Amino acid sequence: MDFQTITIKEYLTQKGIEFKEANGELITRCLFNGCDDDSGNSEAHLYFNAYTGQYQCKKCGETGNLMTLAKHLGDNESEANNPPKSTNNNLKKPKINTALVEECHQALPERIRGYLNARGITDDLIGEFKLGWGNFYGKTWITIPIPDKNGKYQFFKLRQDPEDNSNTNKYMFYPAGSEATIYGWENLKGNKSMLVICEGEFDRLMLSKFAIPAVTSTAGAATFKKDWPEHLKGFDDIYVCFDKDETGEKESEKLINLLAENLPETSIYKISLPERMTDGKDVSDYFNRYDGNPDEFIYQLAQWKAGAEPIDESKFEPMTSEKLSEILGLTIKKDEENKIVAFLCQLSAYTESAQFNISFNAPSSTGKSYIPTEVARLFPEKDVEELAQCSPTAFFHDFGEWDDKRKISIVDLSRKIIVFLDQPHNDLLARLRPILSHDKKEIMNKITDKSQKFGLRTKTILIKGFPAVIFCTAGLKIDEQEGTRFILLSPETSQEKLREGISERIRKETDPVAYRQWLESNPDRKLLKERIKAISRAKIKDIKINNQEKLKKIFLDDKKVLKPRYQRDIGRLINIIKTFALLNLWFREREGDILIASAEDIQDGVKLWQKIAESQEYNLPPFVYQIFQEVIMQIWNERETGLSEIKAGLTRQEIIKKYYEIHKRPLQIWLLRMQIIPMLESAGLISQEKDPNDARKYLVYPTLPLTISENNSEQDSGVSE
Repeated sequence: MDFQTITIKEYLTQKGIEFKEANGELITRCLFNGCDDDSGNSEAHLYFNAYTGQYQCKKCGETGNLMTLAKHLGDNESEANNPPKSTNNNLKKPKINTALVEECHQALPERIRGYLNARGITDDLIGEFKLGWGNFYGKTWITIPIPDKNGKYQFFKLRQDPEDNSNTNKYMFYPAGSEATIYGWENLKGNKSMLVICEGEFDRLMLSKFAIPAVTSTAGAATFKKDWPEHLKGFDDIYVCFDKDETGEKESEKLINLLAENLPETSIYKISLPERMTDGKDVSDYFNRYDGNPDEFIYQLAQWKAGAEPIDESKFEPMTSEKLSEILGLTIKKDEENKIVAFLCQLSAYTESAQFNISFNAPSSTGKSYIPTEVARLFPEKDVEELAQCSPTAFFHDFGEWDDKRKISIVDLSRKIIVFLDQPHNDLLARLRPILSHDKKEIMNKITDKSQKFGLRTKTILIKGFPAVIFCTAGLKIDEQEGTRFILLSPETSQEKLREGISERIRKETDPVAYRQWLESNPDRKLLKERIKAISRAKIKDIKINNQEKLKKIFLDDKKVLKPRYQRDIGRLINIIKTFALLNLWFREREGDILIASAEDIQDGVKLWQKIAESQEYNLPPFVYQIFQEVIMQIWNERETGLSEIKAGLTRQEIIKKYYEIHKRPLQIWLLRMQIIPMLESAGLISQEKDPNDARKYLVYPTLPLTISENNSEQDSGVSE
């Protein structure tokens, strides 16, 4: 009797055992303990799964499968002791599938489970990774299902049954001829702080037990394909830990050289298992038999070998906003507040939830995209995405990674800096709004994909994390929904800045090689780049501000009437303060992974907010608010002081003329008429009335008695110290 092909239904029939069939189950009287002897003629309590042969007596609790039943009934004991084998053996090209994985997992005997437990592989790991037991190639094996990069089962890695004393191969693939791959693809997605490359599937599972992300080659230490390092790009640190034997030593050195050649921006470490391991050689032995711990494993046994050198944090000194501005000023002339805010915005990406967003709004050729892109060159390339026009479908496809088990695409934006070089597609902006306002850390979205075969198909997208987002747009008009989610900035356009900018561009473009060498060799800039990398690796979870009463007093004392927008503004100020603390994390108090902001951080944050708060008060880009202050109010004040014979509203031609007198460049009439004036009117700073002398024209009247202030901060806006 071939127990590898016979079904439970066929077996019961051949044995003359009566049963009834219902809902995929075969039901008969108990065959084991006589528990059905006192049952009625129509009663039966032994239930078989018609597909797998698994059984359970609902009365006495006896469980097992076809093999254990055959053994109980005395049929060919050696054959009956075999577990399930592939149902695909009769196919020309056998395939692994979820049903076979589950069948082998359910067939796992207690003796194999005990063997795995003794090796440190817990029941939770056995269940999570679907370890099992099956009969393949005429013998029994422990089955380790190997998923591909999309989570779909690709093949079994078979490990010899510990009770098998034959001299055949200890490891096999099923189906035969399966190509070696990475075991642990899921650890190459999402957070790319660190990764361990180990030798063997059990070692990889052991590291998972301690929440250490790890991968291994399914073909052993001697096989690591030359194209695999491409999938490891973006990790800060990679650790190689092979077995403590001659082969492990030799192959770990080869792998380190391969990684160093392909991943120059990644720090490559070798973990050498300790000398005290006299009777053990692998990661499993270290943790299971020699009381290893994750901290010793990563921080004490690891030695840097190649790639990006470890960062010497002792070189860092407390950094003031003035020093930061000086370093940023190497390439960004003037624009003191803009470049600091742009830097802090991008640095805020390395917090859990203190990220904030900015929008550079200004006419073309004013340098609105230059500031954020130039600042972004200080940050690791893997953390920055610069995008032009982008639809929701394109965005989610580029950023998303398909999860085959959940049947969704996951877009992880945690610790990302996204710079839109133009206003993004309106649909994309609408979908990103909950993320930009930090409503929820995980947002479900639905998009439609076009398919030649099936037409429009709906796809589920899960967006995770809070990125730091910067928009650069020539459109001055801001939708109220976006305005509440961004700090609005405009590049400075003074004659002095333009002169310095032109000189810098001449220097840069006449000899770009020399310019780049000069820039990259600047010690302060190099140290700032290292500082940013060290901050990203610090993995600060949260930042606290203990001086809550002081902050409340500073923010509220000069405000006689509170406005709803202050709830938005205080959040922005808090995040700026937190990011100042992050910049100096080595000189701040810490409670584990929680950083404590200092009084200096509050002072720096308040000082910076004061300089940008006024235009935020009216939800206006500074460029538009500057026209109101420097052009419209100047004309109006001149008239009130008697310099004008007639008190009247301002014509658009007067505004354009005055703008040219001040800035020595024209202001387009369409920009004034269609964007600037409507925005100022919506903010309540001006009103329009028909010209009494010409009904076809409108005159502009200021509605607030404002005067030009030297520090760009009006009364009852911003905060005071």
